[in-house]
Amino acid sequence: MLQTVRELGIAFVAYSPLGRGFLTGQVKRFEDLAADDYRRISPRFQGENFQKNLDLVARVEQLAAEKKCTPGQLALAWLLAQGEDIIPIPGTKRRIYLEENVGALDVSLTQNDLHRIEEVAPKGVAFGQRYPEAMMHLVNG
Repeated sequence: MLQTVRELGIAFVAYSPLGRGFLTGQVKRFEDLAADDYRRISPRFQGENFQKNLDLVARVEQLAAEKKCTPGQLALAWLLAQGEDIIPIPGTKRRIYLEENVGALDVSLTQNDLHRIEEVAPKGVAFGQRYPEAMMHLVNG
């Protein structure tokens, strides 16, 4: 998809660049999610997938610590390094998180950093589908 939008001169809006909150560090247990939280039905937050995704986040946290930033800032900085035609839209409910997200602009990534990030968290590595099966037809329709 990215190649196509680039050929057409269209920007790509990166939806949920913080992994639905995984990369914020706010969610460590399924029980941390409110009873009415959508993520409770999301395959990436279910059973074995949840722990595998937390393990992946732990590896990203190690890289972020080396860069003296948060995992979310590292993820946003990586995304911004993919091209000026990619626009992340991290959701936030509080000003403090908005300010944290903006801090990604101060994270400088070398080619070596980008390589290490892609080794630790290659594209498509998340465990579980993006949406419950009943909703996937809306995406892949």
